[in-house]
This record gives sequence, structure tokens and C-alpha cells, in this order.
Amino acid sequence: MDMLNSVLNLFVPPASLVMLAFAWPALTFINTCEWLYNSYFLVSDQLMHNKVVVITGASSGIGEQIAYEYAKRGAILVLVARREQRLRGISENARRLGAPSVMIVAADVVKEDDCRRFINETINQYGRVDHLVNSASLGHTFYFEEATDTNVFPILMDINFWGNVYPTHVALPYLRESNGRIIVNASVENWLPLPRMSLYAAAKSALINFYETLRFEVKDEVGITVATHGWIGTEISRGKFMVEEGAEMQWKEEREVEASGGPVEEFARMIVAGACRGDPYVKYPSWYDIFFLYRVFAPKVLYWTFQFLLTGGGARRTSFIGTGRPLIEASPTTTRRRVVDQQRVE
Repeated sequence: MDMLNSVLNLFVPPASLVMLAFAWPALTFINTCEWLYNSYFLVSDQLMHNKVVVITGASSGIGEQIAYEYAKRGAILVLVARREQRLRGISENARRLGAPSVMIVAADVVKEDDCRRFINETINQYGRVDHLVNSASLGHTFYFEEATDTNVFPILMDINFWGNVYPTHVALPYLRESNGRIIVNASVENWLPLPRMSLYAAAKSALINFYETLRFEVKDEVGITVATHGWIGTEISRGKFMVEEGAEMQWKEEREVEASGGPVEEFARMIVAGACRGDPYVKYPSWYDIFFLYRVFAPKVLYWTFQFLLTGGGARRTSFIGTGRPLIEASPTTTRRRVVDQQRVE
């Protein structure tokens, strides 16, 4: 068996590359034809008219923009997030954009009872669920060795993993009835190694593997669209944490930061268009995929490249979120409050 594996290790990778090189033109032609048909012969806007779409993490960022894109297509919206006040304003915007009905539900996606409640309220109100959009996410920008407050670890896993699994588990029977679709907001970090994002990347990797397995289990009864993105401007890069000098990390959120802009709106537009067409994957931008080949066939090259590009000559810069450390005093005139990056999207 060891001899067989040794032979396959030498033969399979180059043989696969050769086969891929010959098959690539045909596969590209087929994919292009399928995209043209779905884009120009299927009227996706009409397909979503009066369909019921549940969107978690809808109070800001990508979730908010996704709500607006579905509203333009005439979908009935159920907006879910913890910030009810924010949802009220977004629901009004969605109605003006064309949503015939919008229901808002204040709920926490990491609580199974909350997930069961907003799905049941959707069924009681509208009688069906056609699309479930899981867009709640939480990231970080600290080095793993700096984290002394390990209480943040399960929070990251809860929101990025269980915050998708719980709504999916509750909604799945109704999605089967409507032959509906699940849309997942993931990230390229699920396979592309980037520093200061170890726990976030691990959670997204688990999330992707969960949905790829679920795709086989549900077969054609429920569609799954996995949307992956690189770095885009949302509250994940614009929000703030306020930290008292000399104190442990205080989770004081500045959540009213404006979260809009070209990349966010474009990614949301691509997600909704892809979901309406029935695409299994949506990628923004798609050129990130080339790094996956390096990871499989030349991982050392990928590692050296990122070491060169991402290693700075100065001191480390970190958000200190989850590290349990106070900010370092920069000068005697520094105020008693400092601002560090927040990485919460819901």
C-alpha cells in the first residue's frame, strides 16, 4: 500500500494538471454558455417576485445591501439581527426599493431558540421560506499568541459557524417544501492563509466544509450558494471598539458606522444575482482562485510569497480585541480613551 501511494503521489498531480489543461477550454465554454442562458433567458427578477427571503445579520454591511438587492427584485423580506432600531430604518428603505412586505425580528443567531422563533414567525406570517441568507459574521485582527482572554474564542466560533448552522437546521424542512436555496456569506480566508485571522479562518473553513457536505445530503431539493470574498469595506473594517486605558477589553460597540461603498454593494449584487440564477458559488474577486492551485501544488511558493508581501519591518499592529491587554500609551497627551478596529458584522 505504501508503494502504491508513493507511485500515485508522483503520478496523479502532474497527470491531473495535464488533464485540466486540455479540459479547461471546454469547461470554460460550457460555463460561459450556462451563464449566458441563466443571465439573459431566465428573468431572475421575476423569479423572486413575492418570494420569501430570510436574511440574518441584516442590520448593516453585506446583509443590509443584500436586503436592498432582494427588495429591487420584489421579494418579501424577513430581516433578522439584534439591533431592532437599525432594522426599522433598513425595512423602510427596502419598501421604497420595491419589497411588497418587510418583517423585522430582533434575534441572536447563536441562540437556537431565537432561530426557531424567527423561522416560525416567518411561516406563520407568510407560509413559506424560499431563500435563507446567512450573512452574520465576526472577525478579528490579533495574533493568536497575543490572545490572553480566551473567552473570545467561542464567540468567534458561535457567530461564524453556529450562527449559520442553527438557522439552516430550523429552516431546512421549509426550504425543502419550496425547493428553496441557502446563501452563505463566507470568505477566502477559509483556505487562503492570512496572519491575524487564525480563528476567523478556522471558523469559515468549518463553515464551508459543513455546507459542501450538506450540498450532497440535500441533493437537488435545496440549492446552496456559497459566496466568498476578499477584503471589502464593511463594518468589519470600519467599526470601532472603545477601550478604557489600563482596563481589560470592554465590548463597547460603535455600530452606527456607515457601511456602504462600491465593493460592498457590488458583492451583494453578485450574491443575489448568483442565488437567483442558482449558481453554486459566487466569488469576489475571482482572481483569488489562482492561489488555490499554488496551495495544492506548490504550498511553499505560496508561503514564501505571503511572507514577503505581508511581513512588515516595523512593530506589530494589532486591534487587541480578545487579547485582554490595555493599549500602550503613545504620548503624555494621549486621551484616556483609544479606538481600535472592530470586527463585528450583524
